[in-house]
Amino acid sequence: MGFLPISAADMRRAGIEQLDFVYIIGDAYVDHPSFGHAIISRILEAHGYRVGIISQPDWKDDQSIAVLGRPRLGFLISAGNMDSMVNHYFVSKKHRPNDAYTPGGESLKRPDYATAVYGNLIRKTYKDVPVIIGGIEASLRRMAHYDYWSGQLKRSVLLDSQADILSYGMGEKAVVEIADALDAGIAVKDITFVKGTVYKTRDLSGIYDGITLPSYEAMQKEPKRYAESFSVQYRNTDPFSGKTLIETYPHQVYVVQNPPQEPLTTEEMDAVYELPYMRTYHPSYEAKGGVPAVSEIRFSLTSSRGCFGGCSFCALTFHQGRIIQARSHESLIREAEQIIKAPDFKGYIHDVGGPTANFRRPACEKQLTEGVCQNRQCLFPKPCPNMRADHSDYLALLRKLRALPGVKKVFIRSGIRFDYLLADKDDTFFRELAEHHVSGQLKVAPEHISDAVLSLMGKPGRAVYEQFVKKYDKINTKLGKKQFLVPYLMSSHPGSTLKEAVELAEYLRDLGYMPEQVQDFYPTPSTISTVMYYTGIDPRNGEKVYTCKNPHEKLLQRALIQYRSPSNYELVREALIKAGRADLIGFSDHCLIRPRNQRDSGMRGEKQKRTDEIKNRGRDGRNNRTAGKTKGKTIRNVHRRKNDSRKK
Repeated sequence: MGFLPISAADMRRAGIEQLDFVYIIGDAYVDHPSFGHAIISRILEAHGYRVGIISQPDWKDDQSIAVLGRPRLGFLISAGNMDSMVNHYFVSKKHRPNDAYTPGGESLKRPDYATAVYGNLIRKTYKDVPVIIGGIEASLRRMAHYDYWSGQLKRSVLLDSQADILSYGMGEKAVVEIADALDAGIAVKDITFVKGTVYKTRDLSGIYDGITLPSYEAMQKEPKRYAESFSVQYRNTDPFSGKTLIETYPHQVYVVQNPPQEPLTTEEMDAVYELPYMRTYHPSYEAKGGVPAVSEIRFSLTSSRGCFGGCSFCALTFHQGRIIQARSHESLIREAEQIIKAPDFKGYIHDVGGPTANFRRPACEKQLTEGVCQNRQCLFPKPCPNMRADHSDYLALLRKLRALPGVKKVFIRSGIRFDYLLADKDDTFFRELAEHHVSGQLKVAPEHISDAVLSLMGKPGRAVYEQFVKKYDKINTKLGKKQFLVPYLMSSHPGSTLKEAVELAEYLRDLGYMPEQVQDFYPTPSTISTVMYYTGIDPRNGEKVYTCKNPHEKLLQRALIQYRSPSNYELVREALIKAGRADLIGFSDHCLIRPRNQRDSGMRGEKQKRTDEIKNRGRDGRNNRTAGKTKGKTIRNVHRRKNDSRKK
């Protein structure tokens, strides 16, 4: 067993005259289960199909997708482990200087909108070969979607790529069903029955329970119709209750989304992750120093999929779904034993997790038979009474991994959902997390501290995070450890004005912490937050939401979070003045920055006078209330003494 063919010479050595599928990918070829193309190609191979890989073809050369010849059954396309536009651009829309998924970290080795470009490239040469697109870019662009980089509502990528079928979600079951149907001689246009797929048609006569979404033209004219459409889509991401969705385009073209595939069982998950992966990048990349992303996943274990956290800015609900799927302890231990045998393994397992590390089981039993609630989240705004917060299985797994010969430390670097951790009445996992699985700093994601913004983010309120911080500090004190929290924070999320940004800056001031990194809100396809950004409407309730779209205001909000940085001084000063908070420019402890000129001093002085007056009035009021209470107590005591005398 070795790598799959990437050239005609590889095919000859393997005795292959014609491949069943040619897989076009936007990433480097890495045969590791952390890469979607590795899983899909190995799954097909396990079912008897021959697959070849064309990695990062030159999209300016029509022959670049012909190097492995015409496939017998079809072409597969994936833009890579990231949306190609997120891969290429910062939120500022400036080009990223490197790409961790490309040999040597070289940037721009795939085109913008890679799925569509690769699809059209194939159609130039192979007009009648079935084309199946998948991966996260296709999955999150499967229906009409707002595209931040063009500022437009784009059509389904199925249409723009000229593909025949789109496989959304993780895709293992769907791709095998599609392959078996093609192998049986079924025309690709007739493969309309596979769950977890999207297809195009002009005939809706075979659909009986479909929900018709607002048309593409209607959504273009009225963005609020897109919010309505997304709301319906979001409520139909469950395999047990999800309905067929229909989106109408001009000239009587319909894009039809079948309900999602059912989640993998533990046995199926084990089988997927125990396929014969080479567990590294193709050796042809050695000359360029390999593929940077491999270093992040080589000594890590994927223990679960799915997330019921429900963060508004996250696309996991649309891609992996809300039902947790987990591997068995035995499977993970077998993989860990493989990792330990690697000659450069130093004794440290870098991560044991998934989208959320401490989710190892469905939120409640009902989800496995009836699906998730359509109009209710498991953790937000408060944990559902039916949710089972239990870390016992995850804890048992970590203990087994820690006990393996050759393992010095098992880290948890995936996200920890702290509100779920607090919901667990048993503190054993929390204690062992701090004792064994933190390397001095634990990364958590409160994201903000304004309850108004947190509500729009789908995150727990500030009080919950502060409760977590106190408990974390208490546990570390008992353990005699000096370990810290590194909070991830986000600026410019919908709902955040300069007022909320200043509120966050004041919180950081009181905490004595300035984050080195801040994530500006990035409107990526198919998230609730992106719908808010585009439409100004919360699709969950139809209410209007403020959205920060001005690039300069985004800079101001970001600068406030890093107000101590000298390079941000002018931005912070401008933001404070615009927010009416010039009182935070001065020399007292509560100020964020010091004045640089007389104007600032004067402004601050007038503002401070008003602030002092308010404080003094409040102090006088409190003194009067205190005096009244004292007088009242004195009168009550006198009456009590008189009554006591009468009793005597």
